[in-house]
Amino acid sequence: MIAIGKNIIVNDIDEEIKTESGLLLSAEDARGFRYKKAKVVTPGTDVTVINPGDEIYYDKSHSYTMVIGDTPYTIIQERDVVVVSHRHSSL
Repeated sequence: MIAIGKNIIVNDIDEEIKTESGLLLSAEDARGFRYKKAKVVTPGTDVTVINPGDEIYYDKSHSYTMVIGDTPYTIIQERDVVVVSHRHSSL
């Protein structure tokens, strides 16, 4: 599977978030936030700084889900990525 142009294929990561005061927010509570954490499956052909296996945060209001084979993936644009944590991957 190859993403074209500035598109990026990701798998969303559900996470529990701990506030500064120590309150633990569930994955369901975190869904109310504007930004979502994900792991990059495939960056598009025109994406240069984001690699497979990177963990990112993106603006979830500009994403959509697509089923490829039997697996749901989230598709985003490079411009909607706000944070990248580079990870090395064997993909």
